[in-house]
Amino acid sequence: MTTKTGKVILLNNESFYLFAYQDYYNKRLKIEDLRGNIGEIIQTITRLCEQPHVEKIIVKARNETVEALMEKGFLLEAKVPRYFLGGDGYFLCKYKNLDRYNSGKWCEEDKILDGVWQKEKQEQTSLEQGMTMRMAERKDAPLLSKFYQSVFPIYPVPIEDPEYITKQMKDDTIFMLIEDSGKIIAAASAEINNEFKNAEITDCATLPSMRKGGFMNHIIRNLENELVKRQVYCSYSIARALSFGMNAVLHNLDYTYKGRLKNNCYIFDKIEDMNVWYKDLSITTANNSARNAGN
Repeated sequence: MTTKTGKVILLNNESFYLFAYQDYYNKRLKIEDLRGNIGEIIQTITRLCEQPHVEKIIVKARNETVEALMEKGFLLEAKVPRYFLGGDGYFLCKYKNLDRYNSGKWCEEDKILDGVWQKEKQEQTSLEQGMTMRMAERKDAPLLSKFYQSVFPIYPVPIEDPEYITKQMKDDTIFMLIEDSGKIIAAASAEINNEFKNAEITDCATLPSMRKGGFMNHIIRNLENELVKRQVYCSYSIARALSFGMNAVLHNLDYTYKGRLKNNCYIFDKIEDMNVWYKDLSITTANNSARNAGN
């Protein structure tokens, strides 16, 4: 079994700054930030992706470097507005082999999106009696890890490890959960990037027997409230493109589709395409304030 390990790479000299992550499990090289001489940066990326495990390169770029990356064969797959402290973030990708590039489910995923967009938005209902929602604490890590194991046969990060969850919490990731008579039935997290003031809504899971109950709507709305308290207004999520339910949840919560990451990571039972959704929480907050003032 391949362990879900990786290696952080930080290159900082007079010409450029590059922060990257070698993701061994998902066979990716992820460039999280770059500044400086773009020519030297691209040469460095080319050298780093010569590692045998790298099948896909993902660069999170600012507007000023998009054209230079595209001129070297990178493909724009998604965009997250306001990702970099209010500046837009662009996800550009390149592939090392045809198997990783080709996606046999693309047209099926387009049909799923069409269905999501046609679905009428639903009002949020109250939780049933006996159900409670709360922010998870570090002592909940063992129970959360067992819960995630029961939902995901495969997941791109070691969410089944209580130590991983504890570390995420220490690094400002907020976990929210719903319990039914003390048993976790749904959970999700907001992974906050304090440097760029954005957050990824991730680790979204509901027990198969409890789906279609609207629980994820409750959880994400409460995560958004916590983000606003921390003045984090850029909220985005990366959902399985084959999951009608999760994409419908994000659409229902007024997230906007911003692209699809092809063969992005191993999740559920195989490597999958992932849809990117975005929401500006400052607009939501302003609208809520206006409604409250009018009441």
